[in-house]
Amino acid sequence: MLFSSESIAQDKTDVEYEQITDSIFFKDKYGLTVSLDLSRIGKSLWETGYQGIEIGADYRFSEDLYLAGELGNEKSVYNEENIFNETDGSYIKLGANYNLYDNWIGMQNLIYVGMRYGFATYSQNLKSYRIYTTDNYFQPDIRDVDRTFSNLTASWIELQAGIRVNIFGNFYLGAHLQLKTMLSSSTIPNFDNLYVPGFHRTFDYSSIGAGWGYSISYLIPLHTKTKRQAVRN
Repeated sequence: MLFSSESIAQDKTDVEYEQITDSIFFKDKYGLTVSLDLSRIGKSLWETGYQGIEIGADYRFSEDLYLAGELGNEKSVYNEENIFNETDGSYIKLGANYNLYDNWIGMQNLIYVGMRYGFATYSQNLKSYRIYTTDNYFQPDIRDVDRTFSNLTASWIELQAGIRVNIFGNFYLGAHLQLKTMLSSSTIPNFDNLYVPGFHRTFDYSSIGAGWGYSISYLIPLHTKTKRQAVRN
């Protein structure tokens, strides 16, 4: 039997098409992922004058979109040469993450970018301060005041970029970077907000802040969606 070059080429094309278009079906998990910020726990252990905890959660809303948020509490002591101050308060951040990573079958690792709106309520307790002078003839003039400024609030916008990888079962490890800009904060008479829970250190010459963190997470599957993925034979 004779075969023309045209028929052989057509048969080869059909085989390649079958190899490319074969597919498998699998269950893709959708659910709630709860996380604990390990960086704040570590900082609480090794840094004197700091105590903090943050719990986060995200819900997989669609293929690559995750509704996300964090809730935390921080207590930070600012003890420098000219001032001794203590900040104590809580914060909440709400927003979303978008996954940029194309997972293999059955995997749910993330490389994501996200945005948050942050809001904090806190107090500043000014313990003491030193009168600034360039004359070293007299002893330092330190004023003990122990004055508390309560019911303070602050809000900011935060951009995040991070990763989250599966380590075993439904457990994940993650790390992220934050870039923040302050939108509003309470004004304190004759004093500045030195630290805002959730935003961290503040500066009078800039409204920009930054941060980082790493966490451990657990995925609580709520439902699954059947997905189809093309594979080669």
